Amino acid sequence: MHVTFLGTGAAMPTGRRVQTGLLLEPDRPLLVDCGSGVLHALARTDVGYEGVDTVLLTHHHLDHVSDLPVLMKARWLAGETDLTVAGPPGTRDLVEGLLDVHGYMQNRLDLDIREIAHGEAVDLCGTGIEARETVHSMQCLAYRFTPPGGASFVFGADSEADPGLCAFADGAAALAHDCSFPDDVDVSNHPTPTSLGRALAEADPDVGTVYLTHLYPHTEGRHEDMLDSLGTHYDGDVGFASDGLTVDLAELD
Repeated sequence: MHVTFLGTGAAMPTGRRVQTGLLLEPDRPLLVDCGSGVLHALARTDVGYEGVDTVLLTHHHLDHVSDLPVLMKARWLAGETDLTVAGPPGTRDLVEGLLDVHGYMQNRLDLDIREIAHGEAVDLCGTGIEARETVHSMQCLAYRFTPPGGASFVFGADSEADPGLCAFADGAAALAHDCSFPDDVDVSNHPTPTSLGRALAEADPDVGTVYLTHLYPHTEGRHEDMLDSLGTHYDGDVGFASDGLTVDLAELD
């Protein structure tokens, strides 16, 4: 399975990173989150927005969903007829609320809305998906993706450093984890390198590579320092994700 980081930024734009979105390519393409700028990044891939008929949301903060109505309109204009939107409880209300605001989009697409609970296992686009709640300011789900016969990938979504979430990635080829701020920023709902390093060390998961993402402007020019701080506690393979980075999980497994 290939994983492309469409957007590795967060709620405050950097000018170099768009907001959160990932393209997974197991049996059929799957878009995970759809923040501002993600649709443009998706249009630059071979899949394009015409090729994505399923979106999986981790939670409903704007930097993870703001391009969702844009995606719906683009698919309609491109002649596509359907879209599946899955996510945590409240996803139906989110989509229906967007359609209430943008009334001309009512009934333009055949929408299949699915809500996923903590601990639930589902299948989307030919890959098995396990959901686990994170430590965040609103209900947020991390997901573990395991295509048949393939390596697993875990997206930790938005979360404070949590050994349980790190353990959720045990045996995965890669973990993409929030590392929003450097250590000198006092923050809740997101980890710093030191807090994440400690959580990874406590859980000690067998993970091929940890990719740091959801990066605020505060991290610009601080990557080496952040890696050093994290590495003080955790000695696994860790690197920063970047917009457009594509990872072949088979090469990491």
